[in-house]
Amino acid sequence: MKLTVKKDKLFKALQKVTNIIGSKSTLPVLGNVLFEAKGNQLTLTSTDLEIRITTTIEAQVEREGRTTIPAKKISSLVARFIDDSVLLDCNEKHHTDIVCGSAKFKLFGLQPDDFPVAPEFTPIKTLKFKEADLLRIMDQISYAVSLDDSRKVLHGILCSVKDNTFTAVATDGKRLALVEKLPLSFTGAEGDSIVPLKSAAELKRVLEKEGEVTLEMGDKQARFKTSGVEIFTKLIEGNYPNYRQVIPAAFTKTIDIPVKDFIAKLELVSIALADTSAFIKLIFEEGKLNFSAASNNVGEGADSIAINYSGDRMEISFNPVFLADPFKHTDADKIHMKLNDAFSPVAIESGDGFLYVIMPMRNR
Repeated sequence: MKLTVKKDKLFKALQKVTNIIGSKSTLPVLGNVLFEAKGNQLTLTSTDLEIRITTTIEAQVEREGRTTIPAKKISSLVARFIDDSVLLDCNEKHHTDIVCGSAKFKLFGLQPDDFPVAPEFTPIKTLKFKEADLLRIMDQISYAVSLDDSRKVLHGILCSVKDNTFTAVATDGKRLALVEKLPLSFTGAEGDSIVPLKSAAELKRVLEKEGEVTLEMGDKQARFKTSGVEIFTKLIEGNYPNYRQVIPAAFTKTIDIPVKDFIAKLELVSIALADTSAFIKLIFEEGKLNFSAASNNVGEGADSIAINYSGDRMEISFNPVFLADPFKHTDADKIHMKLNDAFSPVAIESGDGFLYVIMPMRNR
């Protein structure tokens, strides 16, 4: 294999595929990136046996072939190269000469035949989205996924299709985040799939502001395809909890909350808390929302914003991190907070298909 490739393109391609490569693996070849040169293209692939990421870039291929190169070393080199073009020249022992300007290196690779092959895959359903829309969906909910819960199904994002509507859900048992969205297109059978959080995070990393992304869901695997990247992942098996039952059927009060003012005051007053296990108190009064926090070993703080609230005074306590998350991950100027009393679930909506349900904390 011998080829020349633009340094910037190679660097971006390596960034897309090397993130899943860990420092410890039972198979040494999993620490390498598979390089395949054919025609006028260079294809890079990495895998950790749960996720497989492939991307293709243009290259001037002088001699076709394939090899594997240590991921961390090639990434470190390309990140520091100064000149525009990189020459890769691999011999039959899979030792690759790497030249960029006056810099010359040799990296010892491993047999490409030892690199795991892509498994056979048959999609059950196929959806298409604008990349920007799917990126927004993942950003709006992925923080609510639980990695501590013993229920494996909660370690991922539920991707459900019913009545041609796509619903993405994440929950850790204490709060629930979901988004409903109509895809650009949908074919196949309706149903549920659970995408691991790590796979969703990799998908978020490669999505762009432009272009379209295709989601192919199978029985135990899924594939996500953009114009430049393909991510193949195992799915989490099992039945996701009935998330609809935690959403109250009705609310007695709906309050418009200005996002920037709310998050600024929440973060300011939270400084008075000793740790994130403490609670912050929201006090709803006529035309005003008060923030209050107190800690035995830090002190106390308070502030307020103007809101359109009317009615009896109401105090509700929340985990400040859980309360802040939906406000940090929306691009709306205002959200709607819906509530019944100080002890029932509270809903937060942004009007674009996003819903967040959070349980108040019982004051100790």
